[in-house]
Amino acid sequence: MNADLSIFNLILEASFTVQFVMLVLLVASIASWAIIFSKRKELDKATKIADEFEGLFWSGMDLSDLYRNLTTHGVEAEGIENVFIAGYREFSRLQQKSDSNGAIAVENAQRAMRIELSRELELLDARLSFLATVGSTSPYVGLFGTVWGIMNSFRSLGNAQQATLAQVAPGIAEALIATAMGLFAAIPAVVAYNRFSNQLDRLSGRYDLFVEEFVVLLQRQVHK
Repeated sequence: MNADLSIFNLILEASFTVQFVMLVLLVASIASWAIIFSKRKELDKATKIADEFEGLFWSGMDLSDLYRNLTTHGVEAEGIENVFIAGYREFSRLQQKSDSNGAIAVENAQRAMRIELSRELELLDARLSFLATVGSTSPYVGLFGTVWGIMNSFRSLGNAQQATLAQVAPGIAEALIATAMGLFAAIPAVVAYNRFSNQLDRLSGRYDLFVEEFVVLLQRQVHK
């Protein structure tokens, strides 16, 4: 009896529909964990880059030297660095023109930074929607497998001449595994989604603040 009610045996003995539901949930769980690990690394790296860059930016280093360091050392800029590069490149390009207007140069630099900021946030936000989808739908997918399995158990029970708990217990147990797998897939996805969304909101706020502060510095430079 114990061998018959082992989880592995229950999965093997489940109906095709329930097995398919379990397979879908297993794939969703594996994909979620892969995204969780990669997204955590990605967001932590973006935060570290922002910390290091802001340290250099506010250290009194000349902006042209900072721009040169980020674009000529063979290291690909990331995150907030790209926002700075986009703004300073546009500002310098317009300032080099003889008929340039300082206010227009600052305005265009701000626009360029906003565009780059949107691109960077879009990259950081990528695949978060998958975690939200897994977190919100997995319990219902698992519940569908459970309902289907219990329905089959009672259908087979109705064909039996003498109904006993031993006859229906395996079917109900295998059906409940689908619900458990749905929760196993959903809970980490929801927790990770909430954490990453909060971290992304903080990064977005830092990027926005940097853009405004950089614009102020450019305006001061224009009016010197």
